[in-house]
Amino acid sequence: MAPLLYITHIYVFHAETVTARDVVEERHCLSQSHTFEGMCLSSSNCANVCMTENFTSGVCKMDGATRKCFCKKIC
Repeated sequence: MAPLLYITHIYVFHAETVTARDVVEERHCLSQSHTFEGMCLSSSNCANVCMTENFTSGVCKMDGATRKCFCKKIC
């Protein structure tokens, strides 16, 4: 009975390890917002605009000499 319990324990540990690794490997793709107007000073405002463009969030980033709104989604 003990070997069966040991094998089950290894299987559960392996399943948890694979799941944790998959979450860490998620990557976010960035795309400049098509509807955001003006200089991006508030990432929360940028995120709200990006959600109307069907992205999960958004962030202000420097692009040359100005700050622009870039939308994020999981690739």
